[in-house]
Amino acid sequence: MASKRYFIDVSHPGLGKFQRIQDTNKSVCQQKANAKVAEWERMWERRLEQQRKAHERNKLAQERANKKEAIEQNKQLAAERTEEAESAISEITTTLQKTLSVDDTIDWNSLKDFSKFGKSKPSSPIPDDFPPEPQPSDAEFQPKLGLVDKLFSTNKGRSKSEAAKALFESAHQTWESDKARIIDQNEQLKKKHEMDVKIWGKEKAEFLVQQEEKNSQVDQQKRAYESIELDAVESYCDLVLSNSQYPDYFPKEWEMSYNPENKILIIDYILPDLDNLPRIKEVKYVQSKNEFKESFLTEKTREQMFDELLYQITLRTIHELFEADSADALAAVVLNGLVNHIDKATGQEVNACVLSIQAQKDEFNNINLEQVDPKACFKNLKGIGSSKLHTITPVPPVLKLNKEDRRFVAAYSVTGELDDSSNLAAMDWKDFENLIRELFEKEFSLGGEVKITQASRDGGVDAVAFDSDPIKGGKMVIQAKRYTNTVGVSAVRDLYGTVMNEGAMKGILVTTADYGPDAYEFAKDKPLTLLSGGELLYLLEKHGHKAKIDLKEAKLLLAEQE
Repeated sequence: MASKRYFIDVSHPGLGKFQRIQDTNKSVCQQKANAKVAEWERMWERRLEQQRKAHERNKLAQERANKKEAIEQNKQLAAERTEEAESAISEITTTLQKTLSVDDTIDWNSLKDFSKFGKSKPSSPIPDDFPPEPQPSDAEFQPKLGLVDKLFSTNKGRSKSEAAKALFESAHQTWESDKARIIDQNEQLKKKHEMDVKIWGKEKAEFLVQQEEKNSQVDQQKRAYESIELDAVESYCDLVLSNSQYPDYFPKEWEMSYNPENKILIIDYILPDLDNLPRIKEVKYVQSKNEFKESFLTEKTREQMFDELLYQITLRTIHELFEADSADALAAVVLNGLVNHIDKATGQEVNACVLSIQAQKDEFNNINLEQVDPKACFKNLKGIGSSKLHTITPVPPVLKLNKEDRRFVAAYSVTGELDDSSNLAAMDWKDFENLIRELFEKEFSLGGEVKITQASRDGGVDAVAFDSDPIKGGKMVIQAKRYTNTVGVSAVRDLYGTVMNEGAMKGILVTTADYGPDAYEFAKDKPLTLLSGGELLYLLEKHGHKAKIDLKEAKLLLAEQE
């Protein structure tokens, strides 16, 4: 059974690049998307750096044009530009050699997240200290008595003593108030710290759970690949090709299809266009004219370099896939090399298959790629292509990529067997699956098409509807839940995620029961339609069929079947 696929569209406006990343594993799909975005960002930064250097060179040349020291500087600049041109050419001519020193096997641990939780545990607060408690014996609370006041008990002396006592009592009351305030303040700090620690602990626990879930998905993906499951093999091979480092201007785009029965992987691989290849061979500084003179590769040389490059990419791609195939999932690889280019005669963009080859793993692994002539090796492997690949002469692929959605399966009619006694909630899950398909096929009978996917035996069904209406039509995802209990919000969330991953315009959830308030709340303002059991019966009746939904009866029948 094919797995659910996740899609993430990534783009980079600066580079003008767009690519749809797909995988059966959501976490791996996100990692691949992140890697592609990071790769494009590095490409963009290098391009900006190159532009910056070019600007600085021009600025430097202009500033020093009339200065004697500019001569040596300009000579140095010319040498640097020549070195850059030679490096670009060398990068093309050594395309195959560069991969031979690299182990292309996927390091599964590199896909995992071993990062530490980013937030530090909140530090314990430092409580405020209490001010010293006032004492009656403190000097400031002693009455200032004169000699007479001390020798005789005078009204003035008594008044001073009472004033000092009152001052002490006032100060002590203020101290008690401050103490109570500080105690309360420290208690609030303590409670806040406890809450901060609690929140920190919860966030850390959630981080660790998510991290473990991601890493568990990688382990699951590894096990699926080692078990040679179709989608997992395709995902693994996609990772291998994604890890292959090429110059920035290479398309690095492909589609693939794997057949687990004969272990053949078919790839439609987009190759660079001749116009993308470097042109400059050397840069000299002409002192007498105070200018830079560029010399270029001849068109014949560029055409030969282009042909050689395509053969090298073909052998390199096959080598990387076979070398990385630790599960021995590949018996052979078919590579169809396509070039997107502008036809000079028509001005139209053309996508042509210029080469095609099928390589058997055992035979290919006996080739010493360090010593081969790429074109001769390609021909020896019975690869097909014109003698001059740069002419972009189309050739028929050895095997064509099957681009049909493998999820879709044959359907059969169910509605003809329905009557008033048919309890939809107790219906066989496969019959229920086809009933939903048939029902919506009638609903979209004018210009619509409904296809069911391979059943998952979970009591539900996935189907895809295609409405051809140019205004309100499009792709719709249909999920059905043959439930005897209320449908919760999690099922609605799952549907919304499917709608996003499928790039659908709408999602429809059908159940034999009803939905909880949280499910309706989540679906509000989203492109989702929730159909309850009552609405399902109405839809059936609308198309001339009758049935019933008896949840109590269904629970008893299903319990007996278990």
